[in-house]
Amino acid sequence: MKIEQIYTGCLAHAAYYIESKGEAAIIDPLREVQPYIDRAKLDDAKIKYIFETHFHADFVSGHLDLKAKTGAQIVFGPTAKPSYEAIIAKDGQIFEVGDYKIKVIHTPGHTMESTTYLLIDENGKEHGIVTGDTLFIGDVGRPDLAQKIASDLTQEKLAGYLFDSLRNKIMPLSDDLIVYPNHGAGSACGKNMSKETTDTLGHQKQVNYALRADMTKEEFISELLDGLSEPPAYFPQNVMMNIKGYESFDKVMSKSQKPLAPKAFEAAANETEAIVLDVRNQTEFVKGHIPRSIFIGIDGDFAPWVGALIADVSQPILLVAPIGREEEVITRLSRVGFDNVIGYLEGSFEAWKNAGMDYDTLTSISAEEFANRYADNKDVVFDVRKDGEYTAEHVEGAKLTSLNTLNNHLSEFPDNKPFYIHCAGGYRSVIAASILKSRGIHNLIDIAGGFGAIKNTSVPTTAYVCPSTLK
Repeated sequence: MKIEQIYTGCLAHAAYYIESKGEAAIIDPLREVQPYIDRAKLDDAKIKYIFETHFHADFVSGHLDLKAKTGAQIVFGPTAKPSYEAIIAKDGQIFEVGDYKIKVIHTPGHTMESTTYLLIDENGKEHGIVTGDTLFIGDVGRPDLAQKIASDLTQEKLAGYLFDSLRNKIMPLSDDLIVYPNHGAGSACGKNMSKETTDTLGHQKQVNYALRADMTKEEFISELLDGLSEPPAYFPQNVMMNIKGYESFDKVMSKSQKPLAPKAFEAAANETEAIVLDVRNQTEFVKGHIPRSIFIGIDGDFAPWVGALIADVSQPILLVAPIGREEEVITRLSRVGFDNVIGYLEGSFEAWKNAGMDYDTLTSISAEEFANRYADNKDVVFDVRKDGEYTAEHVEGAKLTSLNTLNNHLSEFPDNKPFYIHCAGGYRSVIAASILKSRGIHNLIDIAGGFGAIKNTSVPTTAYVCPSTLK
């Protein structure tokens, strides 16, 4: 069977392209739809259907743009109620794409409309399942997202639905089926996904904790919800964009790619409520940046941190990006619903600096220098990593102030003396430093290289505890 995975973005979301005898289907298309159109043209195929496994939370789907450009029909599973024309399929309904068949299997749990698509080849053999966020490699989807949209859907209730879907709809299927999930390692849509992108269903039954044959529903709910972190704040907003509709990607790109000279950029920042978002490398930001700008580097976990820290997808944004990467940044913001970029600094930060504009720097020291200062400053060390990272191992005396909850800790930072911040490798601590400086807190010192570098010095750290043993 001809099926291609198309991966993109920090969250490693997968879209699927299926083609047979001049007809094609796309399952869960990403925001930029032109690659799918181009791929179909190469095959001399017409895109017939756009299948959605559910209303996505982590990204804005390309279904509406793809329909507008190709005339293909959008298909959702049972119970979906989009605000636009779509086929709401019945459980067990079969769609034909050339000689192939795609069977709808309603698998509620991640969300109520969540649907798995069973792929059947030209000989009638069941080939694989596109599971969306129902089943991942090594994990299953989190069951707490839909409750942000409908308060009566508790995470416990959704977890129960997911247990039933897995036991009654997925696990009875043939062991040799290939599992095609929507996400891989790094996604916030599950707890501990594998870096592998496919597997057989039979092997997942053996190794996936959530598919244990002797597992009770109560055990499943308990294990699934244990250690589940708060989802990024932008997730419910993306869900509503996917339900209600959104501005076309082409229009977003057209209005956002607006170069601004330094003076015009400054005026826009002063006259609007835009956030100045600097996406260069952290080492460049440390050396110089526009005052009160927020750093979230494009080459790190960009989209998740933008969503977690900016939260409101309608927030106006002014960009400071590496020269030549402006379109890439705008595209990646748009994928997760941030469509309100109002311009970017033409010539990047160097143009700002060369124009004689005021700029700020960030004090940063090496781990070795921190080791020399540690004995006299152990009471003012702040760790901005995640709870689990901190619990597993941390600098003795360091206070946990996780980046995703940094705004809840502002009163804990001393205002009468310098303090030190670090993360694991240097990326998140510079994000944290930029947020603190934007709040008027400037007496901070970043530790370059983070905990990874600190461990190689004389600074005492707690005994390591394997994260898998933590509860």
